[in-house]
Amino acid sequence: MASCGNPDVEADASMTKRPKYDRNKTCVKCKLQTGNIVIRHAVYCKDCFFPLMSLRFRRTLEPHINPNPQQHRRKGLKASGNLLIGLSGGLGSSVLLDLIQKTYLSPRERQQGDQNPNGITCPWSKIFVVYVDISGIMIGAPDKSSPVEQFVKRHSTTMEYIRVKLEDAFDQTRSPGLRKILLKVLSSSTCSPLVSLKTYIESLPTQTAISSAIQALIRVLLLHTAALTHSSHLLLGTSLTSLSISLISSISQGGGYSIREETQEEWTYRNQDNIEQIVRVIRPLCDVGMKECAFWAWWCGLKVVGKHRYSGGRQDIGALTRDFIMGLEKDYPSTVSTIARTCNKLTTKGGTSMKCLICQRPAQSGTQDWKQNISIRSYSDINPEDVPPGHVNLASRASDDLPPSNPHSIASSMCYACHTSWTSKSIRGRITKQTDIPLPVWLKISSSISEERRQITMESMRNTIDDFLLDSDS
Repeated sequence: MASCGNPDVEADASMTKRPKYDRNKTCVKCKLQTGNIVIRHAVYCKDCFFPLMSLRFRRTLEPHINPNPQQHRRKGLKASGNLLIGLSGGLGSSVLLDLIQKTYLSPRERQQGDQNPNGITCPWSKIFVVYVDISGIMIGAPDKSSPVEQFVKRHSTTMEYIRVKLEDAFDQTRSPGLRKILLKVLSSSTCSPLVSLKTYIESLPTQTAISSAIQALIRVLLLHTAALTHSSHLLLGTSLTSLSISLISSISQGGGYSIREETQEEWTYRNQDNIEQIVRVIRPLCDVGMKECAFWAWWCGLKVVGKHRYSGGRQDIGALTRDFIMGLEKDYPSTVSTIARTCNKLTTKGGTSMKCLICQRPAQSGTQDWKQNISIRSYSDINPEDVPPGHVNLASRASDDLPPSNPHSIASSMCYACHTSWTSKSIRGRITKQTDIPLPVWLKISSSISEERRQITMESMRNTIDDFLLDSDS
């Protein structure tokens, strides 16, 4: 009978632990100085660390600055619009702001292998920094807009600071530019934006749905702010660690259809002249881990303000995913890069022109009908107003006789992840008693557009067959 061995007695019985670095303590870049940081089992000194960070940052960002990605090497860098930086006050966004300042706004010498032939010229005419304040829905949370504004002004005087509140998503009076870009809002609400926001959040069934809804509101607010500032690029300070957490959390909540948009996406809108414009959402730090960002902030003396994070409790999928990956990264540093590379290979079967009304991401049509076909329901879940099955009425009814779902409803224009968030069953038995749930401004606008298009279609159909209809007198 074979024995596993006793590690206390036999020296060869236990497996040797892999060292933190592969070879030695010397920097793998210059091979002269002693290393100061270990990045994925590779040792780098402090002098080689800063060029490595700048190279990874520019290699991810610069190919997407020009309207045509193939021209960034031959004709330099020149964007078609302004730049909007999403600053949350956290570590990644603070490092991103510092990299933008030192790379494109501060005088520097042209380095060997620089992809920008114009040297230190800035590709954007104006640079805006936007901060989304979510302290309105967090009890006892301090307002960090002033420290964030001081952080921006301390870095650069050429950047323009913009503050946006999360409740602005429900404020029709403070979004005049949004109505000019899309369509005038036809519906109105008597409640204040903050009350509407709290009602909207309280209507969600689970803590995971609340966290996902807050992230979706922040993201769409940033997109509309980019449209109002005529920005062609929206930069987010998502590090490689945060990206891996977002990827796993999104897949766990049913967002696999739009997994490519977690890394990079292009949001399309129409301006005041009804011309289609594109905002490229880029995460330049998607190849830089949270550890490297922390070392950059420490060695550069950045005072990170810190961002608000909604605490969904222990049952929140996002919090559970964050704790799992952060704990796994300590012993296996290549975990986050493996997750990002694997998810980058995923593609959907065919394209779609449909966008979710809530998160504004590509959505797969027929989500509501598909979920109804695979759902197992009990008779207690049936509302009195719904049509019960045939055997409950004691009379057989064919499935074709049941009323079809409304194709112009909001549920039919939602992606699978948002639809699941609204229809998830809470383990605490949380039931929404309110019939009228306030909607974000862009969702009301989209509903108005769909209703107007449907009316125009009916009128055009009436005019087409008007010559073939008989009068009522005849």
